Amino acid sequence: MARVRDIGSAELPQEARAVYERFVAGYGPFRDQVAVFAHCPPAVTHLMGLLLELRAAGKVKRRYLELAIVVVSKLNECHYCVAHHKPMLMVEGLSEAGVDTALDFAAHSEFDEDDRLIVEYAIAVTNHPQRVTEALFERLRRRFSEAQIVELTLRIALCGFFNRFNDALQIEDATAHAEAAPA
Repeated sequence: MARVRDIGSAELPQEARAVYERFVAGYGPFRDQVAVFAHCPPAVTHLMGLLLELRAAGKVKRRYLELAIVVVSKLNECHYCVAHHKPMLMVEGLSEAGVDTALDFAAHSEFDEDDRLIVEYAIAVTNHPQRVTEALFERLRRRFSEAQIVELTLRIALCGFFNRFNDALQIEDATAHAEAAPA
């Protein structure tokens, strides 16, 4: 259970309520998270709305986004995000073992050149953003448009934010606890 109570969509102003409901219905298993964000309706409207819009635009392949998110979440040890994004990355073609060993990207048997580049960049942005090398950035430019690089960087940075938010407020997956609870 999170450190603050969950808020249902009915308690929100109309604009935030609409985004909350769209997010819960179509983004993935993140009801626990959006129910905490609901304490700040503009966060629901703008952050969750941003995620919905980015997904709809689809400028960056879902595999690359999920790979970056899992890598950042593993680096930050955000178990909530890893647990929620691991299945999404598996849908994108990685095995469970492949997801579990994503940080060992250099010789990863399930990664192609772009996957390795995404992981390397996600690690660099997460651990030392001030030291992202020109060589790494040039490799990104050869494979991705500037718009894709901006979105990828945005998603990596946002993931770090979400990791910290989830961990500080101890957001957990309620369905995991419901399944584990005795009947």
